[in-house]
Amino acid sequence: MSKDWDIIISNKSNLLSIDLGEVWRYRDLLTMYVKRDIITFYKQTILGPLWFIIQPLFTTIMFMFVFGGIAGISTDGIPQAVFYLAGLVCWNYFQDCLSKCSDTFNANQAIFGKVYFPRLVVPLSIVISNLIKMAIQFTLFLSVYIYYFTTGVDFHLNATILLVPLLIMMLGCLGLGFGMIISSMTTKYRDLRFMITFGVQLWMYATPVIYPLSVMKETYPQYIWVLVANPLTAILETFKYAFTGIGEFNWFYMGYSFAFTVIILMLGIVIFNRVQRNFMDVI
Repeated sequence: MSKDWDIIISNKSNLLSIDLGEVWRYRDLLTMYVKRDIITFYKQTILGPLWFIIQPLFTTIMFMFVFGGIAGISTDGIPQAVFYLAGLVCWNYFQDCLSKCSDTFNANQAIFGKVYFPRLVVPLSIVISNLIKMAIQFTLFLSVYIYYFTTGVDFHLNATILLVPLLIMMLGCLGLGFGMIISSMTTKYRDLRFMITFGVQLWMYATPVIYPLSVMKETYPQYIWVLVANPLTAILETFKYAFTGIGEFNWFYMGYSFAFTVIILMLGIVIFNRVQRNFMDVI
């Protein structure tokens, strides 16, 4: 006599398999996590979401004083406020995605051990909530950009601006991929958590946030390969070029960054899927 089962539980042997349908069924949980990341974190603060604007604004002012004033680092003729904000908007989004995704297993081990839901919901919610934060900071960047434009600064908008959504998606995917890899490794090697903050700070100086790529080509041409190997370099340079028409835009560099992003994201999924099966026995 045959039986029809309502639910069939089976083992997924393919490490690359992602049940997007299952993630979609848990979209309410995903929305809850996004709201938690946005609202709860600033619930007991005085200024609340204004910190999304205050942080990049004051960081930009500091960069203008230290790097643009004291150090005298060139911005290729781009107004310093526009140059630094463009870099910070992109960098902050990537940094937040990487830092928070890298703590997925450790920060959620209590709930992971009690309730089943697609584990991918947590890092995805981080990327989405940080995207909302980036949208606010991007609005700040546009406000400063429009101010300088109305004062007579000759910006050269070009068709590259159509790539901006792709650039933002690549930043999020890079942060997600690297974050899942680090989170999976920290379940066994806890000391990696203490290296993240230090490593991210060093990474920023290897990324053209406070200086244009052209300065490094002129000053240290023998080390330019280090910057080019950094997948964030092409993304930030293209972002600045899209709005100002000044900077480095190279299809080869962009192709490399895109390929690197896809590989890191796939590698992150493989490692994440493998670790999530038995991480409660290790953590």
